[in-house]
Amino acid sequence: MGRPAILIVKLSAIGDVVHTLPALNALRRHFPGAHITWLVEEAASGLLAGHPALDRVLVSRRKAWLKGLGSAYRQQHAHEIKTFLCNLRDREYEMVFDFQAALKGAALIALVRGRRKIGFGRGLQHQEGSYFFLNERIPAVSMEIHALERGLMMLKAVGISCPAIEYRLPITADHRIQASRALSENGIGSDQAFVAINPMAKWESKLWCQDRFGRVADRVRSELGYPVVFTGGPEDRPYISAIQDHMTTRSVNFCGRTDLLTLAALLQRATLMITTDTGPMHIAAAVGTPTVALFGPTAPWRTGPYGLVHKVIQAERPCQPCFKRRCPYSYKCMATIKVETVMTAVEAMVPRRTDTVWVPME
Repeated sequence: MGRPAILIVKLSAIGDVVHTLPALNALRRHFPGAHITWLVEEAASGLLAGHPALDRVLVSRRKAWLKGLGSAYRQQHAHEIKTFLCNLRDREYEMVFDFQAALKGAALIALVRGRRKIGFGRGLQHQEGSYFFLNERIPAVSMEIHALERGLMMLKAVGISCPAIEYRLPITADHRIQASRALSENGIGSDQAFVAINPMAKWESKLWCQDRFGRVADRVRSELGYPVVFTGGPEDRPYISAIQDHMTTRSVNFCGRTDLLTLAALLQRATLMITTDTGPMHIAAAVGTPTVALFGPTAPWRTGPYGLVHKVIQAERPCQPCFKRRCPYSYKCMATIKVETVMTAVEAMVPRRTDTVWVPME
């Protein structure tokens, strides 16, 4: 008899994939000889390549395929889709776990050859009827429980325990070398502490004022003595450059210079991360870096940085949390957060350095 096969379905986003890693490790611990596959979308797939608990990663390029089918390269994209679907159905899975709980995941689960298709039954927010595609429905749990813990509760319901929270991000020596080289090229030595700032988010409603981020970065550099490294994707570079325009001290803009695991290696080196509610926040938490996280329209008790070493800052507004990408009230939940509030949290989490001096911009 061959190895039992298990499929994890968690397509997106980066933070959600990070939150599902402890469930992956629990499955590997419970089924050490199983063949475990993870079905994920392209944007978050870089976190999984080479993970020690995985045997295979199936990558859905759904967005690229839908766009490509209307282009001159439609035949190439159609061939990719056919190959993907063949790989999706190339074996029968003993267990399929639906951690996505949304229609885009359920549509793929319907195509999978699986004996037990397991997930939460009716009652979770944003399910879109995905539970109809399952043949083993776990009673829904409260959405007010943290997303990471909800996933582990699903496993517990079928007899799989998780005695410890482990992520085991597959950061290699090459990732660490690349991160160290990038820092060194910007004057930050291998033993030098620094603070990372990720001011970006996919939702407009999660963004904080550019000038306030600039003032926080200046004070981290001038008052606390830490170099500041901004992180983000290549499309974020102009936004972060605008933040730097508000600054009087030097900082480093790393937008688009790292893949996800090199970013994880970089954040592992950081003394602290200051961030909005976004994927890199969860990567920082997964590698053990304390975070100061600014929350507005979302609920930190559901999807905040997991662990006791982090500090969430959230200005209390009667409309919070609204879970809206755009705000009809001038984004007051984020605009109400003050620079001094953020700096008080930062100062409580990192020691003031006395061996550095304020470096103004030339």
